[in-house]
Amino acid sequence: MAQGPLAGLKIVEFAGIGPGPFCGMLLSDLGADVVRIDRKGHGRASPADVTSRGRQSVALDLKKPEAVEACLKLMERADAVFEGFRPGVMERLGLGPDVALARNPKLVYGRMTGWGQFGPYAQAAGHDMNYIAITGALHAIGAEDKPVPPLNLVGDFGGGALYLAFGLLAGVIHARATGRGQVVDCAMSDGAASLMAMFYGFKAMGIWKEERRSNLLDGGAHFYDTYQCADGGWVSIGSIEPQFYALLLEKTGISDPEFSGQMNREAWPALREKLAAVIRTRTRAEWTEIMGGTDVCFAPVLNMDEAPEHPHNKARETFVEIAGVMQPAPAPRFSATPGAVQGPPPAIGADNDGALSRWGFAEAEIAALKTDGAL
Repeated sequence: MAQGPLAGLKIVEFAGIGPGPFCGMLLSDLGADVVRIDRKGHGRASPADVTSRGRQSVALDLKKPEAVEACLKLMERADAVFEGFRPGVMERLGLGPDVALARNPKLVYGRMTGWGQFGPYAQAAGHDMNYIAITGALHAIGAEDKPVPPLNLVGDFGGGALYLAFGLLAGVIHARATGRGQVVDCAMSDGAASLMAMFYGFKAMGIWKEERRSNLLDGGAHFYDTYQCADGGWVSIGSIEPQFYALLLEKTGISDPEFSGQMNREAWPALREKLAAVIRTRTRAEWTEIMGGTDVCFAPVLNMDEAPEHPHNKARETFVEIAGVMQPAPAPRFSATPGAVQGPPPAIGADNDGALSRWGFAEAEIAALKTDGAL
């Protein structure tokens, strides 16, 4: 039986890539019953397909009207549905929000795209880097000489999947209160822009420069940056507050009076070089022994092999190993209704009979879908 604060919530997910599966994982990890509609065909499950964990897969041939009808029946029984196709694709399949909401007026219909359902770029292909490029986020991240893509964290997952999950749950709360469902237009470009709210505020205050690595939080400040150690490892230092900065100077043994002007932006480049020279005198392990767990605001920079072994992550069980694959555990944590990984990634169509039966399809209906070649 599913556990978590979303237990009892029924979600239909149309299989996609990137942020869609991650959104489905988040909902499943917190207890939602997520049935994923996959394209009919054979596909083996891989334990390494982490973002597909915890769902049940029903494989349908959406070119068949019987399969489309089966999807609509699932939507009738669902609290929410989400898809990640280009605008108009679901309408051409006969599964658009107008049809779905006519069948289930309380349905929350989530639409995940890079550019959104309308606008000059709406029909254009793109990837995470492109979606964050028009928001100011990509321009602000990187070295002095070029912007650097921050993995897929800002667009696909931060601005996309997390905003979609947030939007779906907000829509469900509204639907339960009013009986009215609605469409959630989740554009990664919108979400990434939203994530930049504080920085647009900084810019309006006149305390944010457009030049990379010239600001408080982009590596411009010597006390908020990463530094290489004697053994080639790296550490992160974020000693912003004066008392934390003072502790940094104490722990590093720095007595140079130039460091007293912490917020003198003109001195930051020179102070960064001086601090870098000090950090290079010891190994990462040595600096971790000196500053780890203190108010310096310090942490070693770990790779993905090292991160699960860090004492803090081990104490909190931040990572779990499932079928030999190390992966992040469900987050966030709930005191009364903790989430859990509901199962490994499913093979395509692995749950055709079980999931449909559990969602109220009669045996005869399931048999008919097979006979028609829809399932």
